[in-house]
Amino acid sequence: MTEEAILQGCLQNDAAAQRELYHKYSPKMLAVCYRFAHNREDAEDMLQEGFIKVFSQIHTFRNQGAFEGWIRRIMVHTCINHLKKNKRFNESVDLIHANTIQIREELLPSIVQAKQIVECIRLLPMGYRTVLNLYAIEGYNHKEIAEMLDIEESTSRSQYTRAKQMLEDILVKKRIIQKPQEKSSWFRFASGQ
Repeated sequence: MTEEAILQGCLQNDAAAQRELYHKYSPKMLAVCYRFAHNREDAEDMLQEGFIKVFSQIHTFRNQGAFEGWIRRIMVHTCINHLKKNKRFNESVDLIHANTIQIREELLPSIVQAKQIVECIRLLPMGYRTVLNLYAIEGYNHKEIAEMLDIEESTSRSQYTRAKQMLEDILVKKRIIQKPQEKSSWFRFASGQ
């Protein structure tokens, strides 16, 4: 089935088209949910809730931008709502051990180690992980994140900075990267920071 046929079928509540849509996009969307979730079970719950929203709101898709991007935004908002409902994104820690370790681009691990980095991101406290995912991976700015999470924009910036510091510390401790000798060059997850 083409994407257009799937979309048309879903608009008519056709179960086969809905199943096709789910099978086509669920692996990617589960990965999105997993980055925000506390565990795989939570990610699967977020995924199911997200697809219910996709099917119930599919009539609002206006063919402006990619259909996958539209689904992804619904999933991200579903994850945030799930975290807010369970008050998980408020989890934070004092950074007693945080230091000024900075990742220089030449110290970044190979693509083979990308999975290790994702797992290290999952070790961050939920609040840090949520802001890091929203800013660095999903591309939201701090103002948008603040609105989504009902926090101050300065809190979003602070959580992001602390998340980067903590992630750098974890990457060094797990020997995925080496501790840089100089502090002149920042690793940037996303432009503008």
